[in-house]
Amino acid sequence: MQRRRDPVERASDESTDLYDVSTWEPRSAMDRLAYSIYTGVRYTLRGIVFLVALLITIALLVQPAQLALGTPWLGAFFGLSVVPAALLAGFIWYTDITSSEPLGLLVATFVLAVLFATFAAVVNSLVGPRLQAIPVVGTVLFFYLIVGPVEESVKLLAVRTFAYRSESFDAVIDGAVYGAVAGLGFAAIENAIYITGTVAQTDVGLVTAATGITTVRALVGPGHVIYSAIAGYYLGLAKFNPRHSGPLVVKGLLVAAFVHATYNVTVGIVPDLIASTYPIGFGLAFIGYVVAYDLAIGYYLYRKIDRYRRTYRTVRDDTGDPPRSELTEFDPPQR
Repeated sequence: MQRRRDPVERASDESTDLYDVSTWEPRSAMDRLAYSIYTGVRYTLRGIVFLVALLITIALLVQPAQLALGTPWLGAFFGLSVVPAALLAGFIWYTDITSSEPLGLLVATFVLAVLFATFAAVVNSLVGPRLQAIPVVGTVLFFYLIVGPVEESVKLLAVRTFAYRSESFDAVIDGAVYGAVAGLGFAAIENAIYITGTVAQTDVGLVTAATGITTVRALVGPGHVIYSAIAGYYLGLAKFNPRHSGPLVVKGLLVAAFVHATYNVTVGIVPDLIASTYPIGFGLAFIGYVVAYDLAIGYYLYRKIDRYRRTYRTVRDDTGDPPRSELTEFDPPQR
C-alpha cells in the first residue's frame, strides 16, 4: 500500500523541494528538537509501562518466591506445570516453515508476557467481584467481557512491543510462533501464582496439594498457548495487510477471547454434567473435557498453520526459490 500524498506532492516533480509545504523531515534545529522530544516522550512512556509491570510482577511473586525458598522442591512443580504448554509452543515453533526466529526475541516475548500478565491480574481482581456479584449472568459476563479480552490483549501486546517490529518477523506464521511463546509466558506466571496460593492455603499435605494443583495447571497451560497463537496468526496477517491491519487484529482478539472465555465458562459446568451422567469420576471427566476442548481449538489453529505451510511449499516448488516477504507500506512513493 503506497503512502498517501498531498495533491501538491503528486503534481510536483522530484526536483521540487516540498519541505514544510506538503512533505517534512527534520532539518532545522527546531525540527530536531521536536523530533527528540517526541522520541523521548514515547520511550519514557514505554519505560514507565515496563517499570509498572515489573513492580506489579515483583509484588505478585513475593509469595511464590518465599514459598519456593522455604520449600525448594516446589520449584519442580512449577516446572512440571508448564511442560505441556512448553511442548505445544515448541511444536508451533517447529511448524514455522519459513525461518527460525531469533532466540533473543523469543525470550523477550516470553518475559514481556510474564510482565504484562500482571496487568490482567490487576484488572481481573478489581472488576471480577463487581461483575460476579450480578445474579445468574455475572460470572459469564466476567469471563466474556473481562477475562478473555484482557488476557488475550496483554499476551498480544507482548508480541506487538518488540517481536512485531523486528525484521525477523517476516512471515504471517511468525505471528503464531510469537503468540504461542507469549501464551507460554502468561501460563508460567499464572501457574506459579495458582500453585503457591493453593499450597499456602490448603490444610492437606504440601505434596498432595502441589500435585493436585500442578496437574490442573498443566492441563490449563496449553490453552493459553493455543489462544494467543490464534491471535498472533492474525497479527501476522495484519502486518502484511496494512490496509486491513486494524480489523485483522480485532478479529484475532475476538476469536481468541471468545474461545478463551467459552472454556472458562464451560469447564465449570461440563465436567460435572459428564460425571453425573456417566459412571466416571469428576477428575477423569475434567481431564477428558479439557483435553477435548484444547484438541478442538488446537485443530482450528493447526488448519491455518497447515494451509500456510502447504501454500508456502507450492509457491516454492513453482519458483524454485523460497518466497520472501515484502512490506509494501514502507516502499517509497511512486511518482
